[in-house]
Amino acid sequence: MLTKKDFPEVPSSYAAYWLGHSTAIIELDGHRVLIDPVFGNAGPLPMIAKRMSVSPLRREELPDIDVVIITHDHYDHLEAETIKFLADKDIQFIAPLAVGTRLQGWGVPKNKITELGWYQSVTHGSLSITACPTVHYSGRSYNDRNKTLWASYVIKGKEKNLYWSGDTGYGEHFKEIGRKYGPFDLAFMEIDAWNNGWPNTHLFPEQVIKASQDVNAKILFPIHFSTFDLALHPWDESINMVADLAAQNNIELITPVMGQKVIPGETKTTAWWMLK
Repeated sequence: MLTKKDFPEVPSSYAAYWLGHSTAIIELDGHRVLIDPVFGNAGPLPMIAKRMSVSPLRREELPDIDVVIITHDHYDHLEAETIKFLADKDIQFIAPLAVGTRLQGWGVPKNKITELGWYQSVTHGSLSITACPTVHYSGRSYNDRNKTLWASYVIKGKEKNLYWSGDTGYGEHFKEIGRKYGPFDLAFMEIDAWNNGWPNTHLFPEQVIKASQDVNAKILFPIHFSTFDLALHPWDESINMVADLAAQNNIELITPVMGQKVIPGETKTTAWWMLK
């Protein structure tokens, strides 16, 4: 298990820690960014969408965070208990339109929240953070579907340009993002929970590869897998297929174990899911 002591007191210029599913810490230009922080289950009740693997970091052991980015308000991306824990910290919260109201309801002061529509940007020190489109939906109950926006993000520092896909089906938005903001040094792409019955919700493995090419990403970092059972396929089917397709298409893949610190382009990772 990670603890606060495992993180540098001053965030590094470039590193990433995947904490499972779509939760990650990115260190860029000496800033520490936390994305979609979920440390428990992915549903409103304990028996719904239980974790298959324990988070490598307890929320109480989080290091100092500068920015929290939320992609959308689904339970597996926005956890009330974690937002309440972070609410009184010196953090800038960035979220899609109308999600700020939820954050305020959990104690985050309004002046700490920046809501973004697609193609709107905000800065934090040397970082420029831009919300971009995805093909998805939002809502936390039966009566609030699509009352809030969902987004992917471009996170651009002094030297590195990163893309975070959020949850999305495949669409022309990837090419548009590539044209407007690419090329990218690294693309965090969701790879799991696909089903032929809902093609506009998540990426199929072959679409992960196409999307990475569309945005012109140098390195592909798979996320949104192996933590919650959200679809009918086996938990390791997506990562096996994406790894094979990436190799066939000469795409560099980075696949850290949960909690492992990686410097993309330098740190060597393994096919750890094949050893389970």
